[in-house]
Amino acid sequence: MKLQLRLNANHLKLIAIVAMTIDHVCDLIYPGFPAESGAIGLHIVGRLTAPVMWFFVCEGYHYTHNVKKYMLRMGVFAVISHFAYCFAFGINPIPFSTGIFNQTSVMYPLFVAVLVLWLQDNDLPMKNWVKNTMIFVLVWSAFPADWSCIAVLAILEMYKKRGNLKAQMKEMFLYVALYAAVSFFFVNKVYALVQIGVLLVYPVLKLYNGEKGKAKWMKWFFYLYYPIHLIIIGVLRICIYGDIRLLF
Repeated sequence: MKLQLRLNANHLKLIAIVAMTIDHVCDLIYPGFPAESGAIGLHIVGRLTAPVMWFFVCEGYHYTHNVKKYMLRMGVFAVISHFAYCFAFGINPIPFSTGIFNQTSVMYPLFVAVLVLWLQDNDLPMKNWVKNTMIFVLVWSAFPADWSCIAVLAILEMYKKRGNLKAQMKEMFLYVALYAAVSFFFVNKVYALVQIGVLLVYPVLKLYNGEKGKAKWMKWFFYLYYPIHLIIIGVLRICIYGDIRLLF
């Protein structure tokens, strides 16, 4: 009898963390996203991370017992991660002082996505046009972040299709394709082309068994690892290059 490999949430998040670390170390080794085969290969592996994060934001929002605490936790780590992200890649932590792209980490779009889901799910004492305007502003506020407002939009659509992985992946691929197209024409062509790496996530997420995993401490490990590894990247950046910017 052939045994089928099945992975729980902790396993998949660990895969995402490894891919993310490879991606960010690649930024350190190959600053500026150059068109070199080694850099492209490592960054393609790194594309696994964001879709796994988006998938588990949907799962986390659905299963959390206290949405407000979940939002607060995401918001706090978005603030912490902003400074860690800017330090890692040599970006001025004051937004828009160096441009409009890569002004903060992907944690901010993740926080915005959870906040928007909560706004959509709750009948708040406000008129619909006020709520819709708030949602519009929140989504676009993520534009300068890593993965931009595409991360928010992808999560919102993936949440609607929750329980149907194939449909979730189709929505995600469409938004990433849009992101890649905009990046190709207006940001960086190499960065746009490596987005094809998100295709790797479908066979990985198909292994998900729907279970959290027994190690409850891992939840905090995942939150803490993100800013801590960025701080280490920042220290190495300064030691190797001095105070230069790594991203394009």
